[in-house]
Amino acid sequence: MLLAATIMVCGVLPLSAAEITLKLAHSWPKGFPIFATSVDEYAELVSEMSDGRIEIKVDSRNKHKSAFGIFDFVKSGQYDIGQSASYYYGGKDPDTLFFTTMPFGMTALEQYAWFHEGGGLELANQVYDKHGIEVMTGGNTTMQMGGWFNKEINSVDDLKGLKMRIPGFGGKVMAGVGAVPTNIPAGELYQALERGTIDALEWVGPSLDLRMGFHKIASYYYTGWHEPGTELMYFFNKETMQELPEWARSVLLNAAKLTSFNMTVQSQHESAVNWESMLTEFPNIEVRDFPEEVIEALRQSNRALLAQEASRSELSKKIIQSQSSYLTLVRGWTNIGDRAYLNNIAGQ
Repeated sequence: MLLAATIMVCGVLPLSAAEITLKLAHSWPKGFPIFATSVDEYAELVSEMSDGRIEIKVDSRNKHKSAFGIFDFVKSGQYDIGQSASYYYGGKDPDTLFFTTMPFGMTALEQYAWFHEGGGLELANQVYDKHGIEVMTGGNTTMQMGGWFNKEINSVDDLKGLKMRIPGFGGKVMAGVGAVPTNIPAGELYQALERGTIDALEWVGPSLDLRMGFHKIASYYYTGWHEPGTELMYFFNKETMQELPEWARSVLLNAAKLTSFNMTVQSQHESAVNWESMLTEFPNIEVRDFPEEVIEALRQSNRALLAQEASRSELSKKIIQSQSSYLTLVRGWTNIGDRAYLNNIAGQ
């Protein structure tokens, strides 16, 4: 049965063809590949799945001017929906950091299993509920690289005092070995590295790094350890969601879930294509693994951080235990499945 009355949210008058009009803000410049374009596709998918009954008006960072303001926008009701990375909001609630990715943690597929089958999404909603927000997975970058550095990293001493753009738990782990982490919006990264405001940065991986041009100003490209499966999220104002009919809630949440799949597949594809381009077009890029000494120091820093976080509250302890237990469970299968397969065909 069609909804008889038009629903107005955030004071925005809907188009005559739509029964429900919602406002969405995301963290990225307009048209930014994969991250922002996936939101535009989400809005189109919602319209399609609702037979045009729901319209989503999308505002990029160009419009609202606050890359890291999505949490507050949705919490306050200024926007009905947001899309961003949860770990940008550790200053609002430290438990939000757990739901993007964790150093030495789960890969994208493992983490999706945790979110949707292992209780992870329920824990995320437990954290966000007290802020009047409901969340749903929004798309994964898959494995991220360890970053671009303007000098080679040969020891832990090389990290001491190093100014690096690296958010979330990865930044906290780097701080534990003497680096100086900072967070900078996507549109300012190239300039910050070029001008020496920072000495290094991690962004994503080949899917986005090549078009950002970092290879022009930093020679060393390190493999990953800190973000093995970086998840974006959709944030929904709970009051808005409660006012909507159940069919509309279902469309919004299930469209987000489908967008998660679409964005993750696109990320994997673009990284593969761009990695090939890096190898052929930019052979001067120096790809490096961090030395064993550095990785071990980062592991120790991570263990100390997790112990500290687990003692902070019962909820943080519960989330850490859930992630640790599920990682042990799922990694057993990953090892005998994917890892064994890749080892078996390593000569190809």
